[in-house]
Amino acid sequence: MQINRATLAAFFTGLQTVYNNAFSKVETTFDNYTMRVPSSTAQEQYAWMGMIPGLREWLGDRQLANVRTYDYTIKNKPWERTLACFRDQMEDDQLGIYGPMVTGLALEAKRHPQELVDALLLAGFVGLCYDGQPFFSTSHPTYNEDGSVTLVSNNMGGAANPWFLIDDTRGVMPMILQVRKEPHFVNMVREDDERVFMAKEFRYGVDWRGNVGYGLWQLAMGSKQVLDATNYQAARAAMMSMNGDNQRKLGLMPKLLVCGPSNEAAAKNLLNADFLASGATNIYKGTARLVVSAYLT
Repeated sequence: MQINRATLAAFFTGLQTVYNNAFSKVETTFDNYTMRVPSSTAQEQYAWMGMIPGLREWLGDRQLANVRTYDYTIKNKPWERTLACFRDQMEDDQLGIYGPMVTGLALEAKRHPQELVDALLLAGFVGLCYDGQPFFSTSHPTYNEDGSVTLVSNNMGGAANPWFLIDDTRGVMPMILQVRKEPHFVNMVREDDERVFMAKEFRYGVDWRGNVGYGLWQLAMGSKQVLDATNYQAARAAMMSMNGDNQRKLGLMPKLLVCGPSNEAAAKNLLNADFLASGATNIYKGTARLVVSAYLT
């Protein structure tokens, strides 16, 4: 292969096509429980975090509700992966190795948010959310009209592999993916570039800016109990009976069961089987959709 401006442009245009095709075919699951938030600056503040008060009977004039604001900020981070393409290999037409490399790069770029979101979800038993408590906590404060505090739990305890119940019907989600810049395939292919002159390296890679954070803890119940019918029902009941500020029933309905590979079989039996291991009718069949992520381990 003769190296000149035209052949370099054609080669890297081909790599761009490979990248785009591979990126579009990668499947992820984090969108089921993650809210994508566009960002236009270095960081975003989520002062609105917290439940909006319910409606009241309109007697007399309207009454302004004192909605609490929170100092919860997600700072964007830059992320990148860069690979090298060597001039000698291009001159010798050894170009077949780069297609699979770019395909792998696209896969990693598409899955990187999944890895970040799921790592944060796993860390939710210690990681702090907007109210200063761990995201999965037994001591989330809710406030009554007289200013007193009632503590609410979304942590079922336990010491086994974690699983999560999520209400995904509210328009907001328990996890946040903040995107400042979408993943972008870039290259440096000038023949007079210093790295080409010194090391015979053309470079290409991907970069994006963004970060992840916790959304509304009320929409997720975390458990490290063994995933069985008894503990599943207890977690569902605890979530559905949860109250917010002023002891208002939140009306939550867990529609999503999220787990890692170690709990997949138990989750499928629980949600799909006609009968439990005891032989009793499985009344929990179809009560939630199942999402399994390899990163939740």
